[in-house]
Amino acid sequence: MLLTKSRFALWRTTTVLLCAALLAGCGAGYVAQAARGQFAVMRARQPIERVIDQPETAPPLREQLRRAQRIRAFASQEMGLPDNAAFRSYADIGRPYVVWNVVATPELSVAPRQWCFPIVGCVAYRGYFSEVAARAHAARLAAQGDDVVVGGVPAYSTLGRTADPLLSTVVGYSELDLAALIFHELAHQVLYVPGDSAFNEAFATAVEEAGVARYAARYVDAAQLARWHRRRELRQQVTAEFSATRARLTSLYAGAMSDDGKRQGKQAELAALVVRVRDIEEAAGQPSGYGAWISTGLNNAHLASVATYYEQVPRLLALLEQECGGYLPCFYVQAAKASEGAR
Repeated sequence: MLLTKSRFALWRTTTVLLCAALLAGCGAGYVAQAARGQFAVMRARQPIERVIDQPETAPPLREQLRRAQRIRAFASQEMGLPDNAAFRSYADIGRPYVVWNVVATPELSVAPRQWCFPIVGCVAYRGYFSEVAARAHAARLAAQGDDVVVGGVPAYSTLGRTADPLLSTVVGYSELDLAALIFHELAHQVLYVPGDSAFNEAFATAVEEAGVARYAARYVDAAQLARWHRRRELRQQVTAEFSATRARLTSLYAGAMSDDGKRQGKQAELAALVVRVRDIEEAAGQPSGYGAWISTGLNNAHLASVATYYEQVPRLLALLEQECGGYLPCFYVQAAKASEGAR
């Protein structure tokens, strides 16, 4: 089984838990591709220091790896995130994404389908190291009538069970995007609630956002920080619209209307969402990152994906400020308590 995520639109980074795949009765083919993919990534690892020192290392990669070292040190020294071997090695995997995620919902539901495994519980997505395999699985679900979405994922964490490397997929990231990725994945090692994808992703996103703001204030210029804030505000506006549409469709699907009426209402809501997102982008003067989704046609699976990663973030950021005064180690404890209260 693969737990996963990608950058600004669908999955921002990813969590991959291969040990669960190897324990789960989820099909020999699925387990085999997971094992092969994980082994290939781990075999490609080299210590970051070694890659930096190699004469053949391109200067842009060398500089990115040096930034990664600074970010990694900040994560542990300033944010209380695990000080272990994760993201202290580098692996060139020779492709733009390391895994591909599949999210699916029934045609008239915004609740994502769940895949359940030992250790991690039930999750709202299924990941593959092969894009072909991911799209084949998505096609099977679509043929059964589901709404589906497939998204490439540039990075992952195994929740501390292996020494995850930094991947070549993020070589072109800005410094703050790289920091966001590393903070997010390390946050999963701090707190992970089996069976609650929405809480886990929201917690990691809240840590990511708090960490990037702190890191940027120390290490990047005001212009970069301002750009990050503008993009964050744009994302918050757009995801709020996704969430509002999801809430309205939840009510629509639960109502007494005929299925044909619900289908018409669904299309009207999704069309209106596209208009609102375009209006937000125009006002902001920049794209939101959801253009590819819009061009291929929005569906319930897109709404479910956004909900998994973002709907609980405002609540957790409020917890960080109100209960902990912005102090992250306190937040880790309080978030764990909050997750227990919700179960």
